[in-house]
Amino acid sequence: MPQSKPGVDHHPPALYILFATEMWERYGFYTIAAVITLFLQDTAQGFGWKKASATELWANYLMFVYLTPAVGGYLADRVFGYRRSIVLGGVVFATGYFLLALGSTASFYVALALLFVGNGFFKPNISTIVGNFYPSGSPLRDSAYNIFYMGINVGAFLAPIVAEVLRQKFGFRSTFFAAGLGMSLGTVIFLAFYRYLAPGERRATHEDARPEEVTADVMPAADTGAAVENVPAGKRIAALLTVYTIVIVFWMVFHQNGSTMTYWANDNTDWKASRVTPILIQIFTLGLIDGSDVSGVISNAINPFWIIVLSMPLVRFWRFLNAKGLEPSTPAKMALGMLFTCFAFLILAAGGLAGGDSGRVSPWWIISAYAVISLGELMLSPMGLSLVSKVAPAKMRGLMMGGWFVATAIGSKLTMIGKLWESWTHSSFWFLLAMFALVMSVVLLVLLRPLKRAMPGV
Repeated sequence: MPQSKPGVDHHPPALYILFATEMWERYGFYTIAAVITLFLQDTAQGFGWKKASATELWANYLMFVYLTPAVGGYLADRVFGYRRSIVLGGVVFATGYFLLALGSTASFYVALALLFVGNGFFKPNISTIVGNFYPSGSPLRDSAYNIFYMGINVGAFLAPIVAEVLRQKFGFRSTFFAAGLGMSLGTVIFLAFYRYLAPGERRATHEDARPEEVTADVMPAADTGAAVENVPAGKRIAALLTVYTIVIVFWMVFHQNGSTMTYWANDNTDWKASRVTPILIQIFTLGLIDGSDVSGVISNAINPFWIIVLSMPLVRFWRFLNAKGLEPSTPAKMALGMLFTCFAFLILAAGGLAGGDSGRVSPWWIISAYAVISLGELMLSPMGLSLVSKVAPAKMRGLMMGGWFVATAIGSKLTMIGKLWESWTHSSFWFLLAMFALVMSVVLLVLLRPLKRAMPGV
C-alpha cells in the first residue's frame, strides 16, 4: 500500500500550527488598527492628541508595516532562515505590544519601532513556510491557503470585539497587553512544534513561489498560465505602473478604516438606532458589554466579518464564470473592485447627509459600506504580487516586486488625507474618496484593452 504523502495526499499538521500562530499575530495587528487612533486622542488614558495628529501617525504606521516585510523576507532568505525569523519576529512583536501597554510617551515610539521590526521578520516568512509544505502542482495547495487565510480573518474579526470589551472593562492599555499575550501565545505554539516545521525551511523554486502571500490578508488569486512572455517588456512595465497607481489609490481610501471610518463609527453612529446590531454585538461579546453602548473600536470587526462571509461565494462565482468562458480578466476585476469601492464611500456620503454631517445615524450605513468595500477588496487585493510576478519581465522581476511594496506603502502613507476630516463636512469627505475610486475605475475601463494586450491570459 503506497505511503500517504503530506502536502500531496493530505494536509500536514504543520498547516494548523501555522494557522494558530498567524491567527494570534493578526489578532495583535488588528487590535492596533482598531484602537490606536482613539487611544491617542483619549485625554484620560491616552495622550490627548488631535484627530489630525492621530491620523498622521496611523498613516506612518501603515507605511512602515508594508515596507518592512521586503527587508525581513530578504534577511530570512539569506541569513536567518524562515523559522528563526518567525520566532525573532514574534518575540520582538510581543515586546512592542507590552511596551505600548505601559501607556508612556517615553516608550511609545520605541514600541512602534519594535512592532515594525517584528512585522518585517514575521509577516513574509510564515506564509512562505505554508507554501513550502506543498510541492508545485499539489491539488491541496489552494485549500491550504483557504484554511490559512481563514485563520487570518478569524484573528482580525475577534481582535476589535475583544478590544472593545477590554476597553470598557479595563481601559485602552489592557488591549495592548492582550495583544502582547496573544503574540506570546502564538510564538509559544510555534516553538512547541518547531521541529515539525523543518520541511518549511526549503527554498521554494520559481514554480512554487507564491509571493502574494507577503502582504495579503485575503486568499490569493488562483494561479493561471499567463502567456505574456511574447509581449514587449516596455508594454508590460507600463501595464504594471498603471496597476501600481490603482493600488496606491485603493489603499489610500481603504485604510481609512483605522482612522476616519473609526471616527465615524465612534462619533456619528448611533448603535441604539438598530434593534438588531445591539443583539449581535451582545452575542459576539458573550453578553459582557451593553451592545447598544459601544465605541468605534468594534466597527473594525465588520470588514473581516464580510471577508469571511463573501470570500468563498466569490471564488465559486469566478469558477462558475470561468467554466462558461465568461470570467473577467484581472484588469476588469480590478476596475469592478474600484467601482465597488466608489459605491462604498457613496453610501457613507449618503449617511453623512442623512445625519446632517454632524449627527448620529444608523449603524447600517457603515455595515453596508463595509460589505461593499469588502467585495472591492476581494477583487483587488488577491491579485497582488502574483500579478507582478507573472507580468514583470524576468530581468526586472525583483525591481517590479519592490515597486509593488513601494506603491502599497505610498498608498498607506496617503491615508493621511484623513486629516481633512475635521475641516470638511463628512459627506464631502466621503464623496471625495468615492471620486478618487471612481476615477481609477474609469481609467482602468478606458485602458482595459491595452492592459489585456499587455497581460494576455491574466
